Amino acid sequence: RVPELLALCEKVIDLSGDFRLTDPALYPLWYGYGHKREDLLKEAVYGLPELNRQEVAAARLVANPGCYPTSVLLALKPLLMAGANLVDLGDIIIDAKSGVSGAGRSPKLPFHYPECSENFKAYRVAAHQHTPEIEEQAGRLAGEKVTVNFTPHLVPMVRGILSTLYAKLKEPLAEEELLELYREHYRGEPFLRLHTPPGLPETRFVWGSNFCELALRVDRRNGRLILISVIDNLIKGAAGQAVQNMNIMQGWPETEGLL
Repeated sequence: RVPELLALCEKVIDLSGDFRLTDPALYPLWYGYGHKREDLLKEAVYGLPELNRQEVAAARLVANPGCYPTSVLLALKPLLMAGANLVDLGDIIIDAKSGVSGAGRSPKLPFHYPECSENFKAYRVAAHQHTPEIEEQAGRLAGEKVTVNFTPHLVPMVRGILSTLYAKLKEPLAEEELLELYREHYRGEPFLRLHTPPGLPETRFVWGSNFCELALRVDRRNGRLILISVIDNLIKGAAGQAVQNMNIMQGWPETEGLL
């Protein structure tokens, strides 16, 4: 429907996955269909405002990011853009959990209450369609190829995403150094909140909001950086982010209708 909508109006924000990847060859592999409008695919801007604010402002077609990639990319961005290759870009592990609303509105047996309640499971292991989206955008931020191991899980709650990321540090870094990197990088961002020790984000802290909350820890025993990110998958992971993009595209205050 995007081509039809563009014929009727000047700007479109698409919440599907149809325009999130720049390489059309990836669609048959991850989405099971070939892309029919490569011309629009080339034009579309990836709509994560904290990554592409200026591009979104000038765009005619914005691809609203996936919910998991939003939580992951906001956690990784300061690290990947630090310019010193602080971590091994070929060995990033993402362990992410989502509430059942992440599966959409269509009724499906695995998402009925009796199937989900008191249950916790992984799904689409090594095969989730958000994997190439994460790798492509992370690679843009780092300026080189990034490889992730991404495993999503379904938890028995209605909404919210908590992503825990593990990255191998190339050299020892103090936790406070990394916290300062994140503070400076996200200073002035209206929807990013960084927890300082001993605080850790929880999904209930962002329920019904457009915020992403982050925390980090350094495990000195094995030289790994642990990043924790939480969002409401229905707001910052979907509709709220679309409103944020709309505000930017229209030249309105970015927080209009969201704060």
